[in-house]
Amino acid sequence: MIDQNCAYCVEGELVAKFGIKICELDTCKVFLFKEQSHPGRCVVAHKEHVGDMNDLTSEGRSAYFEDIAKVSRAIMAAFHPDKINYGAYGDTGHHLHFHLTPKYKDEYEWGGTFAMNPDIKYLSEVEYAEMIQKIKDNL
Repeated sequence: MIDQNCAYCVEGELVAKFGIKICELDTCKVFLFKEQSHPGRCVVAHKEHVGDMNDLTSEGRSAYFEDIAKVSRAIMAAFHPDKINYGAYGDTGHHLHFHLTPKYKDEYEWGGTFAMNPDIKYLSEVEYAEMIQKIKDNL
């Protein structure tokens, strides 16, 4: 099912407001979050328009979490953060997705919850392309 009002379903301009599509894996779409206060931050959205992980079968949920882990390992290999925080909220966007937010010791927001969109750091098109390639190289 596709929701015509959902950024993750229709992509295009709706996603372009906050992300750049990196690729698709078996169960998900992977987007680089444009706001890069946390270098390497991505969003991993399920390919189906489901609102909660409990809407998936146990097999489907396991496969989705394996894809999340795959993206997490790629971020770790590409950017070497000290930790990755995972956030799945969906209060306003009812499409199952996780924010994978690399955290770096002694840097922005270490030791606390990450801001949804701090609106502080944006990159050039070249820098986004380089970041995306690093992630792809490690997937």
